[in-house]
Amino acid sequence: MTAQRGRTGHKWLPHQHGAWPMLAVPLLMGVAVGGPNAWHLLLATTAVTGYLASATVQAWRRARKRDALDLPLRVYLAALAVQGVVIAAAFPVLLAAVVVLAPTALVVAAEAKPGSRRDIANSLMQVVQALVLVPAAAVVGGVTDPARLAVATGIAAVYLVGTVLVVRSVLRERGNRGFAGFSAAFHGAGVVVAAITLPAVWAALGLGLMLRAALLPLVVDRRARAGRPLRPVHVGMVEAVASVAVVVVSFVAMP
Repeated sequence: MTAQRGRTGHKWLPHQHGAWPMLAVPLLMGVAVGGPNAWHLLLATTAVTGYLASATVQAWRRARKRDALDLPLRVYLAALAVQGVVIAAAFPVLLAAVVVLAPTALVVAAEAKPGSRRDIANSLMQVVQALVLVPAAAVVGGVTDPARLAVATGIAAVYLVGTVLVVRSVLRERGNRGFAGFSAAFHGAGVVVAAITLPAVWAALGLGLMLRAALLPLVVDRRARAGRPLRPVHVGMVEAVASVAVVVVSFVAMP
């Protein structure tokens, strides 16, 4: 009975825990730009429904037996349509997001094939989709200055791309020193840019994120050799702390 409930729940809730911070961080960074209001709740639920619809479409395309996914797919798409119409009616400028969301959604869905796994290109397409939440949340909060929107979105982009690289360096690319080195170098470049263009707290945060990018693969390798490997949940805990730090700094020192 419990196993059956687990299988049923899996059809409704994708087993991708890293997707939740990828939604929450850019949304909250956008809120930090414009300040919170009640419309952000609808934007948040629309973002969650959009993610669930996208993940279910991918699972449906990968599945060999699709019947169990038909109902979740219909429910999520219908809910997304209703929520999307309401928030677009309140903020018509948000319709511009379709320019980004439509082609990336097509790419993500096209790459989902039976027996396939998510590659780094797929993950980066989902980062692009999540980044739409930064300007969207800021606009809902009353900010339309292109410069402020671009800066906030750029900061979120560096963080989310860096997260993809870090997580991949300790999971699917574990032991690949070249990939781990690229991840650390990417973060190092982010520290330099932050030191030049942003308040000092961002450079300090970037330094901490760079150290985690450089050291986490070493820790994972050492524990694996010792027979005490880090589980994905442990990596997720590290990334959760990083996400909280980024959000806190966003509310304290967003340019």
